[in-house]
Amino acid sequence: MATTIDSDQKLHLVFGGELQDLDGVRFRDIKGLDIVGIFPDYASAQAAWRAKAQATVDSAQTRYFVVHLHRLLEPPVA
Repeated sequence: MATTIDSDQKLHLVFGGELQDLDGVRFRDIKGLDIVGIFPDYASAQAAWRAKAQATVDSAQTRYFVVHLHRLLEPPVA
């Protein structure tokens, strides 16, 4: 069964966790990652990212990221 992606839907994943060190993006505990959610557009993902980042501002090792899932689901045509 073929699946089509709605081109108007730009899915974004917001997640984060504690990093091993500030110079990289290697997480201390993969199983403990905070999966904030999947959002239908960048604006809502950014709002969720900002809220989580501000809530963890006292933890320098904790970082949150926005992943552009739509780029993974719709690779560029070569």
